[in-house]
Amino acid sequence: MADERVTDEQPAAGHRGERPDPADNDAPAAEAVARALSSPLRMRILRLCAFDARTNKELAELLDLNPGTVLHHVRTLVDVDMLAPQEPRTGRRGAKEIPYKATGRSWHSRVPGMSIVLLETMRQQLAGVDPDEVATTWMGLRLNAAHKAELDQRLYGLIQEFKERGPDPDGDAWSLVTVLHPDRNPAGPPA
Repeated sequence: MADERVTDEQPAAGHRGERPDPADNDAPAAEAVARALSSPLRMRILRLCAFDARTNKELAELLDLNPGTVLHHVRTLVDVDMLAPQEPRTGRRGAKEIPYKATGRSWHSRVPGMSIVLLETMRQQLAGVDPDEVATTWMGLRLNAAHKAELDQRLYGLIQEFKERGPDPDGDAWSLVTVLHPDRNPAGPPA
């Protein structure tokens, strides 16, 4: 899990060499993707469009932001194929509205320093959430390379298994973040 991958929905194929991002071999495209995914607000927009197509107005209401601000971010995500416009629909007042749906492409995108953006995105999403509704686990591990690789593979496999199931029609929305990082906790002297 050393390369940093992000997800705008339940994870699609992932960082274990499945489907590469087309931007990987195109420096300007990769740079545009990295810029687009460097914003916690854009990450939140992707999450909101993961299962349901949403209009700019709906996104602005959910994020409690000005629709003009949100539109700028939506266009940025559309430009790098992270959001795809869906069939236009008629809004409450008869105006044409374009809903957008996340493409899942972010799962395949390598973004340097993405962990900081994801942690900030998570912090923003937790604002106002009842702390008793948040389950957290934090533990220290000391693993050799083989066991670290096994943990990476099993965590990825579990996430992939749930992704492949697809969303439950009667399900509630949840967000899953796992953070596995080197710990500055060197081994002490032998006992």
